[in-house]
Formats: sequence, C-alpha cells, structure tokens
Amino acid sequence: MKNRVNPELLQGLETFQDLDLQPDYLQTIREEAAKLRPPTVVDESISITDEVIEGPDANPLPLRIYRPKSINETSPVLLWIHGGGYILGSVEDDDDLCMNFVNEANCVVVSVDYRLAPENPYPAPIEDCYAALKWIADNAQLLNIDPDRIGIAGASAGGGLTAALSLLARDRQYPSVCFQMPLYPMIDDQNNTPSANEIKEGMVWNQKTNDAGWKMYLGDLYGKDNIPSYAAPARAEDYSNLPYTYTCVGQLDPFRSETLTYVSKLAEAGVDVEFHLYPGAYHGFEGLNPTAEVSVRAATEYVQAVRKGFDRAAKIQA
Repeated sequence: MKNRVNPELLQGLETFQDLDLQPDYLQTIREEAAKLRPPTVVDESISITDEVIEGPDANPLPLRIYRPKSINETSPVLLWIHGGGYILGSVEDDDDLCMNFVNEANCVVVSVDYRLAPENPYPAPIEDCYAALKWIADNAQLLNIDPDRIGIAGASAGGGLTAALSLLARDRQYPSVCFQMPLYPMIDDQNNTPSANEIKEGMVWNQKTNDAGWKMYLGDLYGKDNIPSYAAPARAEDYSNLPYTYTCVGQLDPFRSETLTYVSKLAEAGVDVEFHLYPGAYHGFEGLNPTAEVSVRAATEYVQAVRKGFDRAAKIQA
C-alpha cells in the first residue's frame, strides 16, 4: 500500500504512530497530542476571543471566535468543527486554518469545542454543534454577521458532524445554512465499504481505528440497525434541500467509498456539489504534510470553496 502513497506525503506517514484507541489510553493520547500541537502564530489583523455559551442540558459550551479587526460591515460566518474520530481533538487544533478562512474568505469563524465520546456519546457532540449554530443565528446582530450566509465545515469526524448538522438544521427548519464543507467525512458507522476493507491498518486512520471511534461515539447504539442519520449521515434516506456542498477525500483514505457514495446521493437529490479525489493521499494528509504541494493545493481549495459558497449565497440574495 505504501508504494501508492504520493512521495511528498511519505514523511508524514512515517512519523505518525498508529493509535491504540482503547478507552483507558484516550486521555493519555489527548494529552500527548496537545503537547505536539505547534504554538499558534497569531495574525495581528485578526481578533481571537474565547467565549462560553450555555449548551444542551445547561452544560458550558466553549467557542473560539475569529474576526477581522479592520472590517466593520456585516460578514458571512463559518462554523468550524474539529476532527478526531469523535473522541479526540480540541478547539485549539485548527487556529491557523481558521485564521486563513478569515483572511482569504472574508468571514467570521466560530469554532466549537463540542463534548467528546466515550464520556459523552451521541447525541451530545451533535447537539453541542447545533447549539453553537443556533447561537450564531440568534446573535447575528451582536456578532455583526449575515444570518443568510451561515456555513458549516469540518474535517474527518468534524466532517461527519458537518454533514449531520446540515441534516439536523434542515429538519428543524432553523437556522438556514447556505454552504457546507464536510472534508473526508466520517459518516458510515457500518465500516464495511470497499475502501474500509482495503485500508485495514496503517495510513493514519483505518478500519480498525474507525471501528474503535464508532463504538465509543455510538455507545449502546453501536451495531444496531436503527442508527439515526444525525449520528451516521450515510444512513440518511433523504438528501434533498441540503446546502451547496464542497467535499474531498484521499484515494487511500478508508472514507473514500462512503464519501463517493455521499457525493452521488447529494447530486441525485438535486444538491449542487463539488468534489475532489486526491490520488496517493491518506487520511489527514494535508495536516501531517502542510508544505507538500498537494497539501497546499488542498488547503487553497478549502478556502476557495468557502469563499465561493458565501459569494454564491450573496448572489442568490441579490
């Protein structure tokens, strides 16, 4: 399998250690990941503030808000949802990317620090994300954002939560979402697709680690037939009336097959969707190899997709 990896991406693959995703080791993995996180280089043109809102069941829900300091007009807003298999990750993981969205897509970004499984299995994480989305819409005037230009984005489990949140906001009929960007999303709990069966080990995230993540996220629901689509969006039967979508996946990602199926179902439901498949790329390739040409290209496409999503919504309003 390694001979199919883009040579630019081999270094990141070789330095990454396979994760032992047993519940007893999770806190240690979280702490080690936090130590490895490079310090954020704050862009002086951007204001970064941390806010705590009331989440579901009155639990505190931390948000990180990124805004341009020099723009006073009403801006679009992107809700960013971090990845980590529903069991890892933090609001602090994606400062650089969020600041890049602010600068290049001319928007406000709100990143949500949702509760993690297994301590807080489904539906806690998705309900936290919905609470953040609703808070944004409810406070549009205070935030000086355009409630008709709200987007959602995230990668991996964050991509799965993005896809689920778009379904949830559609079905609850609030708020209106104009754009979604679920990047290589974790959406199929059955973990039995051609790509999942092909990538059983290694490659950063694989069938084994994926199974561990789903077990902890779904809790007592794991292995049952009646998994809600808000937990596993691949189980949805109706993809109509979802927002304009951009997504991508690496060809050596276990989520390749479920992403391809998702894109097809969106298109068949009449949803405008743009999709990119990166040959030779494994799960999270751009984060582990940020200076590789393919990674720079992917990150540039993410920003362009957000900007295009908001520009498209502005034209529809006009």
